[in-house]
Parts: sequence; C-alpha cells; structure tokens
Amino acid sequence: MSENPTEPSATELIAEIARALVDKPEEVSVQAVTHDAGTVLRLRVDPTDVGKVIGKQGRTARSLRTILGAVSVKLHHRYTLEIIEEHKEGHSSGPTASHGEQ
Repeated sequence: MSENPTEPSATELIAEIARALVDKPEEVSVQAVTHDAGTVLRLRVDPTDVGKVIGKQGRTARSLRTILGAVSVKLHHRYTLEIIEEHKEGHSSGPTASHGEQ
C-alpha cells in the first residue's frame, strides 16, 4: 500500500466522518487490520451512538462503505468496514449485521 503522506489515510477519513455523526466523538476509534486480501477497518463508537453510524436500514453504513470503495480504487488497496458493537460493560459482540464488503 502506497499512500501519499499528504493525503489523509482511509482510517483517518472513516474516523473523521464517524466523529461528525455521533454525539460522543471522543469515543470513536478505528483500528486497521491488514490481511492478504486487504485491510479491514474496525470502527468502534460509544454504544449509544452505534445507531447513528449504521443509520436507518443501514443506509449510513452503506454510504461509509461506498466512500471506502472509492478510496480503495484511488489507493489501489482493498478496504472493508466493520462496525463493532460494544455493550456497556465493554464486551464486544463483533461486527453488526450491517457488515459487508465494499
């Protein structure tokens, strides 16, 4: 992967968009996990904000994945997005049903 240092990374882009959508932007984190097939971006937000990043019928999550798809084409690197749901106790239940590839 050869990202131009002057361009924001896909991780930073998803984090900034998520921060703009949620009520608790300080709780937003994006972890990049690189595999042979590409990079999975794991988005975590406060449990009360999960619905804001998924949106009605998954529309917001689908839009985030569309943007990530455009970034993938531009950077010649495959990115996928997982939205991780965490319960109040901090236990992760894994990717939401809105998980999909872009």
